[in-house]
Amino acid sequence: MRYITPRKAALGMGSGRSGTQEHWKITVSSAALLVLTPLFLIAVGGAIGLPREGVIAHFGRPFPGIITALFITVGMIHFIKGTRIMLDDYLHGNAHRVAIVVSHIFGWGMIATALFALAKMAFATPVI
Repeated sequence: MRYITPRKAALGMGSGRSGTQEHWKITVSSAALLVLTPLFLIAVGGAIGLPREGVIAHFGRPFPGIITALFITVGMIHFIKGTRIMLDDYLHGNAHRVAIVVSHIFGWGMIATALFALAKMAFATPVI
Protein backbone atom coordinates (compact mmCIF):
# COMPACT_ATOMS: atom_id res chain seq x y z
CA MET A 1 0.00 0.00 0.00
CA ARG A 2 1.45 3.32 -1.08
CA TYR A 3 1.04 6.30 1.30
CA ILE A 4 2.32 8.98 -1.07
CA THR A 5 0.29 9.68 -4.17
CA PRO A 6 2.14 10.19 -7.47
CA ARG A 7 1.20 13.89 -7.37
CA LYS A 8 2.73 14.32 -3.91
CA ALA A 9 5.85 12.45 -5.02
CA ALA A 10 6.18 14.72 -8.06
CA LEU A 11 5.75 17.85 -5.93
CA GLY A 12 8.15 16.55 -3.30
CA MET A 13 5.48 16.68 -0.62
CA GLY A 14 5.60 13.61 1.58
CA SER A 15 3.21 12.85 4.40
CA GLY A 16 4.47 15.80 6.45
CA ARG A 17 4.16 18.16 3.44
CA SER A 18 7.41 19.95 4.18
CA GLY A 19 10.22 17.38 4.07
CA THR A 20 11.68 18.50 0.76
CA GLN A 21 11.56 22.17 1.73
CA GLU A 22 13.30 21.48 5.04
CA HIS A 23 15.91 19.36 3.27
CA TRP A 24 16.65 22.19 0.83
CA LYS A 25 16.85 24.76 3.63
CA ILE A 26 19.39 22.62 5.47
CA THR A 27 21.32 22.01 2.22
CA VAL A 28 21.46 25.71 1.35
CA SER A 29 22.53 26.72 4.86
CA SER A 30 25.24 24.03 4.91
CA ALA A 31 26.54 25.26 1.53
CA ALA A 32 26.60 28.81 2.90
CA LEU A 33 28.49 27.59 5.96
CA LEU A 34 30.95 25.81 3.67
CA VAL A 35 31.91 29.21 2.27
CA LEU A 36 31.53 31.22 5.50
CA THR A 37 33.58 28.95 7.78
CA PRO A 38 37.00 29.60 6.18
CA LEU A 39 36.18 33.32 5.90
CA PHE A 40 35.20 33.35 9.58
CA LEU A 41 38.43 31.61 10.55
CA ILE A 42 40.40 34.20 8.57
CA ALA A 43 38.45 37.02 10.23
CA VAL A 44 38.97 35.63 13.73
CA GLY A 45 42.58 34.71 13.00
CA GLY A 46 43.38 38.37 12.48
CA ALA A 47 42.31 39.12 16.04
CA ILE A 48 44.41 36.45 17.75
CA GLY A 49 47.00 37.95 20.07
CA LEU A 50 45.61 41.49 19.93
CA PRO A 51 44.86 43.41 23.12
CA ARG A 52 41.22 44.18 23.98
CA GLU A 53 41.23 47.50 22.15
CA GLY A 54 42.75 45.84 19.10
CA VAL A 55 40.06 43.15 19.04
CA ILE A 56 37.33 45.77 19.30
CA ALA A 57 38.92 47.76 16.47
CA HIS A 58 39.37 44.57 14.39
CA PHE A 59 35.72 43.51 14.64
CA GLY A 60 34.64 47.12 14.16
CA ARG A 61 35.94 46.94 10.58
CA PRO A 62 33.42 45.87 7.90
CA PHE A 63 34.94 42.56 6.68
CA PRO A 64 35.44 40.80 10.03
CA GLY A 65 32.20 42.20 11.47
CA ILE A 66 29.99 41.24 8.53
CA ILE A 67 31.57 37.79 8.08
CA THR A 68 31.18 37.07 11.80
CA ALA A 69 27.56 38.25 11.80
CA LEU A 70 26.73 36.12 8.74
CA PHE A 71 28.52 33.07 10.17
CA ILE A 72 26.75 33.27 13.53
CA THR A 73 23.33 33.94 11.97
CA VAL A 74 23.48 31.24 9.29
CA GLY A 75 25.14 28.78 11.68
CA MET A 76 22.53 29.19 14.40
CA ILE A 77 19.62 28.99 11.94
CA HIS A 78 21.20 25.78 10.62
CA PHE A 79 21.48 24.59 14.24
CA ILE A 80 17.82 25.38 14.94
CA LYS A 81 16.64 23.52 11.84
CA GLY A 82 18.96 20.58 12.50
CA THR A 83 17.88 20.18 16.11
CA ARG A 84 14.25 20.36 14.99
CA ILE A 85 14.81 17.40 12.67
CA MET A 86 16.65 15.47 15.38
CA LEU A 87 14.00 16.23 18.01
CA ASP A 88 11.21 15.17 15.64
CA ASP A 89 12.90 11.77 15.34
CA TYR A 90 13.74 11.08 18.98
CA LEU A 91 11.34 12.94 21.27
CA HIS A 92 7.56 12.88 21.51
CA GLY A 93 4.86 14.60 23.53
CA ASN A 94 5.59 17.42 25.93
CA ALA A 95 9.33 16.73 25.98
CA HIS A 96 9.36 17.28 22.20
CA ARG A 97 7.57 20.63 22.50
CA VAL A 98 9.74 21.84 25.36
CA ALA A 99 12.95 20.82 23.60
CA ILE A 100 11.94 22.66 20.43
CA VAL A 101 11.14 25.82 22.39
CA VAL A 102 14.47 25.59 24.25
CA SER A 103 16.31 25.04 20.95
CA HIS A 104 14.67 28.10 19.40
CA ILE A 105 15.30 30.28 22.44
CA PHE A 106 18.95 29.21 22.58
CA GLY A 107 19.54 29.72 18.85
CA TRP A 108 17.85 33.11 18.55
CA GLY A 109 19.38 34.20 21.86
CA MET A 110 22.86 33.41 20.52
CA ILE A 111 22.11 35.33 17.31
CA ALA A 112 20.85 38.34 19.26
CA THR A 113 23.81 38.28 21.65
CA ALA A 114 26.39 38.00 18.88
CA LEU A 115 24.82 40.73 16.76
CA PHE A 116 24.53 43.02 19.79
CA ALA A 117 28.20 42.46 20.64
CA LEU A 118 29.28 43.09 17.05
CA ALA A 119 27.17 46.25 16.82
CA LYS A 120 28.63 47.49 20.08
CA MET A 121 32.15 46.90 18.77
CA ALA A 122 31.32 48.57 15.46
CA PHE A 123 30.02 51.72 17.12
CA ALA A 124 32.79 51.80 19.72
CA THR A 125 35.53 52.45 17.20
CA PRO A 126 36.03 55.36 14.85
CA VAL A 127 36.02 54.50 11.15
CA ILE A 128 39.53 54.70 9.74
